[in-house]
Amino acid sequence: MDSLKREAIRPLKIGIAGLGTVGAGVMRLLRDNAELITARAGRPIVVTAVSARDRSRDRGVALDGIRWHETPAALATDDAVDVVVELVGGSDGPAKALVAQALAAKKPVVTANKALLALHGAALAQAAYQANVTLAYEAAVAGGIPVIKALREGLAGNRIDRVAGILNGTCNYILTTMREEGRDFAEVLADAQALGYAEADPAFDIDGVDAAHKLAILAALAFGQQVDFAAVHVEGIRRVSALDIKFAEELGYRIKLLGIAHRTAEGVAMRVHPAMVPRQSLLASVEGVYNAVLLESDFAGTVFLQGRGAGAGPTASAVVADLIDIARGTRVPVWGTARSRPEAGAAVPIAHHTGAYFLRLMVVDQPGVLADVTAILREHHISLASMLQHGRKPGEAVPIVLVTHDTHEAAVAAALARIADLESVLEAPNLIRIEPK
Repeated sequence: MDSLKREAIRPLKIGIAGLGTVGAGVMRLLRDNAELITARAGRPIVVTAVSARDRSRDRGVALDGIRWHETPAALATDDAVDVVVELVGGSDGPAKALVAQALAAKKPVVTANKALLALHGAALAQAAYQANVTLAYEAAVAGGIPVIKALREGLAGNRIDRVAGILNGTCNYILTTMREEGRDFAEVLADAQALGYAEADPAFDIDGVDAAHKLAILAALAFGQQVDFAAVHVEGIRRVSALDIKFAEELGYRIKLLGIAHRTAEGVAMRVHPAMVPRQSLLASVEGVYNAVLLESDFAGTVFLQGRGAGAGPTASAVVADLIDIARGTRVPVWGTARSRPEAGAAVPIAHHTGAYFLRLMVVDQPGVLADVTAILREHHISLASMLQHGRKPGEAVPIVLVTHDTHEAAVAAALARIADLESVLEAPNLIRIEPK
């Protein structure tokens, strides 16, 4: 009896690879909320080993008595480590090697690495299944928002029809500030970098790749199929201008970078791009660095989750939630299905998308321009719901905004290619898809 009692309170010993913002945040959370975490987990969760690049750096957390490894992979074979926490980042290299080696050593893994899962999730899930251990990743999508738990557990009995979300706080901050202050993209991006909201090289965020990694994970969970990053259509926000945002407001919309995945008769469509959403919609109200995810299901209906998508606190919170599950002995299939290898679903290309479109043209203000544009649209069977043009500058550049009725992506793409070739059109037309909610 005493041996059983001692086993019940045996600490869960964890090794952390990566002591940056999130890694240090995990250590602080485990320290500051130790009593609460122990009560909820049923036993203490303690850090016994770490690995990071610079041993001398002050991270604001005590490392006394904790084993230090020069390479992350050493955590996988350390007998003093029960669970490996991977916070190194990157889709390959040390992060991938550490996770693969830890699973091979039959050690559970907790990771915040969306790129790793988006690109190698199927293989890593199979390795976890064969080793009969947990691969947990709540922190990989939307930081402190428990969307992975919502899909894998809370909505496990539901058929999910659509997932839509604001999945990148950097882009949401930029678009929010552009709208509130009437400034253009490049200027607001520079401010975001100065404030630490955007990286020195922001391409990963502003070109939509970060959001696409997260969407691929959400789609795999929502629709019970293999994660497939290559099937996600990806566009960023570089071409969104203050002028676009101003016109969108006038039309009753706000522009957000959305990740959207939904079922169709052909399969699952997955796309990341700037979208116009009605001003009164749930997603339109999400501002600044906040993330949000909207889930549409058959029995639970619409579920809306909102919160901070990044940072030490929210991401550490998600990591520790996974550790508590492991400490309790809770096991959930990696992709929410009992099958060891979910089926590969059919991916629907963006050319098959149907919806309304916002088209902004910069044209020379002269007779016949609008007639030429509308003639091309008519030839491609595209009808217009509304048009906006403010002011006249004969012989100079003026913006024209056209809003279409529902039409086909392929038709719009073909029409815009012809419109761009008109002598009166001064730059490539800008297209933003309109989402109903």
